[in-house]
Amino acid sequence: MTYPQWQSQLQDGLAEMQLSLSDGQQQQLLAFLALLNKWNKAYNLTAVRDERVMVSRQLLDSLSIMPWVTTEHLLDVGAGGGMPGIPLAIAFPDKRFTLLDSNGKKTRFLNQCVLELGLKNVDVIHGRAEDCQPEQPFRQISSRAFTALENLVTWCEQLLAEDGEFLAMKGLYPDDEVAALPSRWQVESNHSLKVPGADGERHLLIVTRHPSSR
Repeated sequence: MTYPQWQSQLQDGLAEMQLSLSDGQQQQLLAFLALLNKWNKAYNLTAVRDERVMVSRQLLDSLSIMPWVTTEHLLDVGAGGGMPGIPLAIAFPDKRFTLLDSNGKKTRFLNQCVLELGLKNVDVIHGRAEDCQPEQPFRQISSRAFTALENLVTWCEQLLAEDGEFLAMKGLYPDDEVAALPSRWQVESNHSLKVPGADGERHLLIVTRHPSSR
């Protein structure tokens, strides 16, 4: 697939999602996708290898949670190939993003993205969530295809502010995972995500501490 075809897919998708990004931001997103496609051949960054669906599955899917990103500094755990962290950082140049992953190959790729795309608002940390000790906890923590909700809240509890929230991106609504959440946690809200060109359901679960445990 050629670059112009990606560009038209991105423009059409953004219009359908009613998201407004500048030409420069769109070019950055496409440059990120090209890097992801290139490095994926050697680094196995994502299971999505069909170039015809990469705009939808990687860019538009990541940007679908933009309306719920309200913090000035977001942590993306299990950042992997950079979704949703890198697209969100491009879309919100005035916000800061910290991308955390325990896989060295993936954090090397993320650092390369930061360098080549000129992303001044992104920090990359190579390490496990359980071992991470930030200067202050995060108001919002995003995760996409990282782990089950029970693991997410257990591994990352110390990283989240008392009144903070997890932005957990899922496919089908994960009834079993929700049922397995420890009692001090709750799904505060669930949002069905509309991603142009994507098959199947997509959900964003906002997970917070139960009021009685704060």
